[in-house]
Amino acid sequence: MVKKYFLNFTGSLIGVKQSMCQSFPFQNIAIFATKLKTVGRILAIDYGRKRVGIAVTDPMQMIATRLTTVASQEIWNFLKDYFSKENVEKVIIGYPMQMNNQPSEAVKYINPFLRKFQKDYPEMPLEQVDERFTSKMAFQTMIDAGLKKKDRQNKETIDAVSATIILQSYLERKNYIR
Repeated sequence: MVKKYFLNFTGSLIGVKQSMCQSFPFQNIAIFATKLKTVGRILAIDYGRKRVGIAVTDPMQMIATRLTTVASQEIWNFLKDYFSKENVEKVIIGYPMQMNNQPSEAVKYINPFLRKFQKDYPEMPLEQVDERFTSKMAFQTMIDAGLKKKDRQNKETIDAVSATIILQSYLERKNYIR
């Protein structure tokens, strides 16, 4: 009997009969583990003057998940710690654009962050993604999810959900272009 392996929702490896998982590409756990280690996560940042929303993909870069929100002055400590623990392949940052495709006034806060990031992490690919309407989309998503009004007023949650929307739209565009 040939077994194939996959990660369940808790991150545990599960072996299954080949007939149960015909589309899974790895028949050998060693090949799967090697592939999993070589693919890094994508980290998304929704940078603001006060708070920074952060989202991340799973190691296979299929699912965007809200990670956390940190104070803007703590972002450098957070990134240093996170990069030391996780394999991150790329960083996506929301870049505020106006309806005429020109950068908005908020870039005066983001551009210094971008310059410092590129100086501190020159080997890390950094990609800017249009973040128009992500805060409004995040708020609507929270309403649709049934969050109570008090919970929807938590700006930290809105920032983290915005980062998740930025990352999810990036993943969808990346998969569409393939």
